[in-house]
Amino acid sequence: MAREIARIVGATKREEGYFEGGGYAVTWAFGHLVQLAMPDGYGVRGFVRDNLPIIPDTFTLVPRQVRTEKGYKPDSGVVSQIKVIKRLFDTSEHIIVATDAGREGELIFRYLYHYTGCTTPFVRLWISSLTDKAIREGLRKLEDGSKYDNLYLAAKARSESDWLVGINGTQALSIAAGHGTYSVGRVQTPTLAMVCERYWENRRFTSEAFWQLHIATDGCDGEVVKFSSSEKWKEKEPAMELYNKVKAAGCATVTKAERKEKTEETPLLYDLTTLQKEANAKHGFTAEQTLEIAQKLYEKKLITYPRTGSRYIPEDVFAEIPKLLAFIGTQPEW
Repeated sequence: MAREIARIVGATKREEGYFEGGGYAVTWAFGHLVQLAMPDGYGVRGFVRDNLPIIPDTFTLVPRQVRTEKGYKPDSGVVSQIKVIKRLFDTSEHIIVATDAGREGELIFRYLYHYTGCTTPFVRLWISSLTDKAIREGLRKLEDGSKYDNLYLAAKARSESDWLVGINGTQALSIAAGHGTYSVGRVQTPTLAMVCERYWENRRFTSEAFWQLHIATDGCDGEVVKFSSSEKWKEKEPAMELYNKVKAAGCATVTKAERKEKTEETPLLYDLTTLQKEANAKHGFTAEQTLEIAQKLYEKKLITYPRTGSRYIPEDVFAEIPKLLAFIGTQPEW
């Protein structure tokens, strides 16, 4: 994303952690570089019943951490990128926020902004695709950053409530169990419950035998026409009784035939989730593998933006489609 924007604004010189040129410096985050501190950041260590619930008066921001044998420690790659971003923030006249146009994209920037203690004024680039046209139009229509304050507050509330549910739920459940760590989360716990429910439904399922009447008769052109009864019986007797009646008669009369015309809508395009589901069903790819492949194809200008939740082509992307198709047409396999 940074590379595409940098090309448009003329920041063509690659530096450590950013692009520079044309009066711009274009840097990037990789996911949430800044996160809420874990309980030990508030002086709470271990799982102790008397500490619960843990509700900080003010949440502390820290660089993204990785788990080690000795507990959590800041990710060194994240720390060095934050230093680059802080220096650029502090030496710039203005910041153009170009994180994803959504709640989490807003939070990624705001947490960085607050963590670095930055006071440089900022404006918002709000785009949902990375075509040259979309970027240029977005840069012409930059909006005041404060317009997105409520989006940030919604994201902040999500972040803090996830922390409160996850930290307290995990500790409470683990303490109650008396052994091991049992992880709880706003998303993971109900998802796990759904998986378990489906698993037990499958395990507890007992198949039941049923009987159905099947008859076959000679049709036109030497073909055999087969019929099955719409009704099914739990006992064999009624099915056998009917079968014997038909057999004895030696013929059956068609009393009604129905013919229906069905119209099917053209299937919608893939969004990321649908693509991941189908790639898993057909090729056994994990969600991560599919995303990685789609991202590479996108960077090579073979497909449209893969990380979308939409199954439609936005107006600004639509104009680019003939170019994409023409390029794909030059590939020998197509």
